[in-house]
Amino acid sequence: MKSSYFVFGAAGILVLVGAICFRPARGADVPRIPAADTEVLERLPLGASDPREREQDRLRRILAVNPNDLRTAVSLARLDVELSRARSDPRFLSYAQAALRAFWEMPSPPPEVLVLRATLRQSVHDFDRALVDLDRVIVLDPDNAQAWITRSVVLAVKGRYDEAKASCQPLPKLAPELVFAVCETAIDAVTGSAGPAYDRLRTVMGRSPGLSPAENEWVVSTLGEIAVRLGRDADAERHFRDALTLDPDDPYVLSVYADLLLDLDRPAEVEKLLHGRTDNDNLLLRLALAEARIRARDAVAHAELLRDRFDASHLRGDAVHRREEARFILGLEENPKAALALARANWDVQREPWDVRVLLDAAFVAKEPKAAAPALEFLETWHMQDPRILALAAKVRSLSK
Repeated sequence: MKSSYFVFGAAGILVLVGAICFRPARGADVPRIPAADTEVLERLPLGASDPREREQDRLRRILAVNPNDLRTAVSLARLDVELSRARSDPRFLSYAQAALRAFWEMPSPPPEVLVLRATLRQSVHDFDRALVDLDRVIVLDPDNAQAWITRSVVLAVKGRYDEAKASCQPLPKLAPELVFAVCETAIDAVTGSAGPAYDRLRTVMGRSPGLSPAENEWVVSTLGEIAVRLGRDADAERHFRDALTLDPDDPYVLSVYADLLLDLDRPAEVEKLLHGRTDNDNLLLRLALAEARIRARDAVAHAELLRDRFDASHLRGDAVHRREEARFILGLEENPKAALALARANWDVQREPWDVRVLLDAAFVAKEPKAAAPALEFLETWHMQDPRILALAAKVRSLSK
């Protein structure tokens, strides 16, 4: 579960959002280079109130004395991954890799290092090498629940659902029933069995006593996403609100809830929900889309800020944000052909429901239905039920008639 495993999957697979260090100003040709090692680029809060940061400092001190201390390195890297997701700060992922420096390039790293390396690789969409690491773990340690879970998540993101579900099968003997249920139902929800998936997950949750707030939030938000697939918007909204009651700052839940509100044409509520949350690129995208609809005072400034960040990602050679940039260009810059090019490039890497939707949407607005053929075929193969995606697919098909 979330407290014991890195189970982000449909409820938040790790994705890098924002810059690793800093973002150059719009139009800059090169990244900003400090004039001296002593130059301060940014001041970070000490975080003294967060016990995780105090533990992080303690582990760093131990590792500085003995960088080959495997147990400390793994503990620190896991904590860094947790903090990255909690703070929506990709720098913690770099810290995690640094913690594993002594083991990262080993010909045969220990299984726990391979799992963490796979987690970090999938966070930058290096899915193929992540799968290589996970397959090695499974050979070395077939009872490693984390490896099976992460492998299922990565395969699902790539749209390889049969393999993803097969990776769930060892879990009944290795993890709590709820972990197995979420693993399977997250896949069932996008492969034609969303209704049974929703009912099963509610049942298993009901007979899983003593859930922590984090575990509860994980399951409730997953139920919300399955409800979206079913077109049960009221249920989805209730689940997302419940999840945010448990963790008001969960960036993934804020994103999926904002998407639902945008679909329900309630942009003013999105503005209120995401007000001040401009450090997270995914949330800034939803905020900018909402503000554009209601012509909010900060709409132009936030759109420009988002463009700055995409420009910065291009300078870094970062291709992680293609789906989000396609949505930005389509919704705010009104350049459907450019959005379609990004959506098609994104499709070559990942195939989650929003990847399907963005490709269909861009192809429709660009009036290029043939470009949507891979997404249409994917829908037919996997029997995805999302009513909004199916309605968009019908519109794309109508262009060919």
